[in-house]
Amino acid sequence: MAAVLLLSVLLVAAASGQKAPRDTNWPAFRGQDGVGVAEGFPLPAEWDVATSKNVLWKTDIPGLGHSSPIVWGDRLYVSTAISDGDKAGLKPGLYGDIASVKDDTPHRWVVYCLDKRTGKILWERTVLTAVPKVKRHPKSSHATSTLATDGRYLLAFFGSEGLHAFDLSGKPLWKRDFGVLDSAYYVAPDAQWEFASSPVIYKDMVVVQADVLKGSFLAALNIKDGADIWRTPREDVPTWGTPAVYTGGAAPQIVVNGYKHIGGYDLKTGKPIWRMTGGGDIPVPTPVIAGDLALVTNAHGKLAPIYAIRLSATGDISLEGEKTSNDFVAWSYLRDGSYMATPIVYGDIVFNCRWNGVLNAYELRSGKRLFQERLGGGTTAFSASAVAGDGKIYLASEDGDVYVLKAGPTFEVLAKNTMGETCLASPAISGGVIFIRTASRIVAIGAGK
Repeated sequence: MAAVLLLSVLLVAAASGQKAPRDTNWPAFRGQDGVGVAEGFPLPAEWDVATSKNVLWKTDIPGLGHSSPIVWGDRLYVSTAISDGDKAGLKPGLYGDIASVKDDTPHRWVVYCLDKRTGKILWERTVLTAVPKVKRHPKSSHATSTLATDGRYLLAFFGSEGLHAFDLSGKPLWKRDFGVLDSAYYVAPDAQWEFASSPVIYKDMVVVQADVLKGSFLAALNIKDGADIWRTPREDVPTWGTPAVYTGGAAPQIVVNGYKHIGGYDLKTGKPIWRMTGGGDIPVPTPVIAGDLALVTNAHGKLAPIYAIRLSATGDISLEGEKTSNDFVAWSYLRDGSYMATPIVYGDIVFNCRWNGVLNAYELRSGKRLFQERLGGGTTAFSASAVAGDGKIYLASEDGDVYVLKAGPTFEVLAKNTMGETCLASPAISGGVIFIRTASRIVAIGAGK
C-alpha cells in the first residue's frame, strides 16, 4: 500500500514537471493539511538578513500582498496586487482604527512563480487589472488569500475579483465570479476590510468559505471546471478564516470558524453536522485539526475563547454560561483566544499567540496550561501564524522580528531575528528552508550559508 501511495505522488509530480516527494511540498495556507508543521530536515535558529548569514536568497515582489508563499516541487508561488497606491495607508501595529484605506487606483493582480532554490522569477501572470470592488483595512491587502495547489491546479482567490485556476505553467484554466464579497465590519458596514479566506483542495474538490455581509456561503467546487458540487448558505457575520478538512471520522467534514456558527459540515453534501456560537465577533484564525480534536479560537468583543472540540460532535455543542467543557468541548479558555494568528499544535502541545504577543501553551489532550509568556514586550502586534519544524517554533511579529522558540513544555527563546521590514504573511517551510514574506520581498532562510 505504501508503495502504491508513493507511486501516485510521483506520478502527480511528474505530470506537473516537478520532482519532489510530497513531504517537501507546502501546498496551501499553513502547508500540508493546514497544520503549519514540516519535519524531516534541519532548520536554522539564527540568521542575519543584513549580512546574509543563513540567507539563501532574497527576491523582490512588487505590490502589496499578505498571502503566504506556497511550494510544490522546486517551485514557489505567491500572489500580489500592484498599483500606484499599493502601499498607501499600510499601518501595522496595535491599534483599533476601523476605517478603510481610500485607494481607487487601478490594481493589477499577479501570480508569480519562483525557482525555490535560487529565487529567480520563472514566470508571472496578470490575473486581471481593475479598480478593486471593495476597500481594504489599513493592515490588509487586496491579495491576502493564499494560493493552493495539488500539483495539477494552481488556485488564486481574490475575493470579489474571483477564483482563478491555472496549471503550474501559469496557463489559465477556468475562473469563478462570486460577485461582490464584502468582508466589512458588521456593526459599521462602511468599514470594508477585504477578503482573506484561502481555498482548500481535497481530492477533486475546492472548498471555499465566504462569510460576508450579504449572501454568505460554504461551497465545494469541482476542481476541473469550478462548477458547484454543493453550496450551503451561512448566517454569520463576516469572517476571515480558512476552512479545515477532517478525514479521521466516519465521514469527512469541513470545520469552519465563525461567530454565530463555528461548525462542522459533511464534506460530501455540505449538510451541517455540529455547531456552536459565542466568542469573538471578528473571527480570523483558521481551525487546526489535531487527531480527533479541532482547535478553534477567535477574539474581539466580550470573549476571546480557544476551544478544543471533539470531532465526534453532533448538534448544538455551545457552552452554557461560564462552563468550559461539555460532552463535545474537551476544554476551553474563554479569554485566551487569538485575534489574528492561527494556533499551532506541535507534538502534544498547543501554542497560541495572541495579537499582543502573549503566548500560551497547553497540553493538547487535557488543556492544562503549561506557560503564559510575552513576546515583543507588549509593543508590537502578531498577525502572522506560527510555523514549526525540527523542534522549533517560528513566530513573526508585524515589526519584522522572527522569534524562534524551543518546542516544549517550558518557555525558551532560542533567537530573535530581524527581517528589516514589516511581516504580516505566515511563513512557509520546505526541504529545510523557511520562506518569509516581508513587505517587499521573499527571503529564503536555510542553514549553512
